Amino acid sequence: MRTGGSGGSRPAKRLSMLACVCVLACGCASTAEKMAESTPVPYDPFERFNRDMYAINITVDKYTFKPLAKGYKILPTPIRRGFANIFSNFATPRSALNNFLQGKPKRGFSELGRFLFNTTLGLGGIFDVAGAGGMPRYDENFSQTLAVWGIPEGPYLVLPFFGPSSMLDAAGLPVDYYTDVNTYLRSSVKDKLYLFRALDARARLLSVEPLIEKSTDPYISLRESYRQNREFQIYDGNPPTEESPVDQEMLDEYYNEDDGKD
Repeated sequence: MRTGGSGGSRPAKRLSMLACVCVLACGCASTAEKMAESTPVPYDPFERFNRDMYAINITVDKYTFKPLAKGYKILPTPIRRGFANIFSNFATPRSALNNFLQGKPKRGFSELGRFLFNTTLGLGGIFDVAGAGGMPRYDENFSQTLAVWGIPEGPYLVLPFFGPSSMLDAAGLPVDYYTDVNTYLRSSVKDKLYLFRALDARARLLSVEPLIEKSTDPYISLRESYRQNREFQIYDGNPPTEESPVDQEMLDEYYNEDDGKD
């Protein structure tokens, strides 16, 4: 059995998911083209639809979220890091649930502890006191849980506004939404937080997107990096083969930036 690894207004939710997914997708983008010839041909029967949707998403982003993200990036790093910590804390109960469902109770209880400490001592999650105290994150979502229990990934799929996905990942989105604390806040609050969540994720994507844009075929590069990173997450960073290496240096650069090392 595999061991798994590692949300307002409707438009804001969709843009938030798109930005978050794209950040993950670009995590190992530097190796995508190199591996395209040596890895099995991905199951992409919807390629024509996917390419059209990819082009639409890129156009919409170019005139909406990308300019807003550049403005958000001007905010001081401690403020942006505080927002990122809040969003991460809101997703911790979801992560705890999925750790339990994957048969990892120790990690599940650790996630519950992180949520308790960061919500109280961390002032609602603004400060990651649990992390400072040596409690690592074990981020999980429902599609990863399904994959751990042997549910096949299905074909690659580019969703409107959400971006890169698969049939399995798309199926897991509703469960992830209803297990996110943000979902249950007052509308006037959660709408704004969804917007800031999307801006935060999209701003962090700015530094890595040139790797996709400069590739010979950006669609293929994004697809392959998304699939590689997904496998990396499902297997806790230890995929069963060496056919899909992850550019760990790029991932470290992304997470270090989130920690204030701009």
